[in-house]
Amino acid sequence: MTDYLSDMLTRIRNGQHVSKISIKQRKTKLCLSVLDILWKEGFIRGYNYNDENQNEVNILLKYYKNLPVIKKIETVSKPGKRIYSSSKILWHINNDLGIFILSTPKGVISDSQARKLNVGGEILCHIS
Repeated sequence: MTDYLSDMLTRIRNGQHVSKISIKQRKTKLCLSVLDILWKEGFIRGYNYNDENQNEVNILLKYYKNLPVIKKIETVSKPGKRIYSSSKILWHINNDLGIFILSTPKGVISDSQARKLNVGGEILCHIS
């Protein structure tokens, strides 16, 4: 397995589809950065490190009125096809349809933060 981010997004999607409370995911720096953004934006309840296996994290999924908070979660940039966006193009993206998570020179940030910092980068995923 080389694309841990796509694996994590798929696990979140599948976990919410069957109404799981939490899921396990392999711990990588990129996945932890994306989880921080998901937590700050209110898409998950949080995450914690697995006591039994230090290479895993438990992701606590969030529901509202028994429906998943995340309606749609998808990978945009893949290992075979990277998608980049400049700061100018980010201003034209409709923000009402969720958030984009980008990997920029300033770190892994959401699209609203990238607009504030006026930076572009690789679009990792889209969550709504």
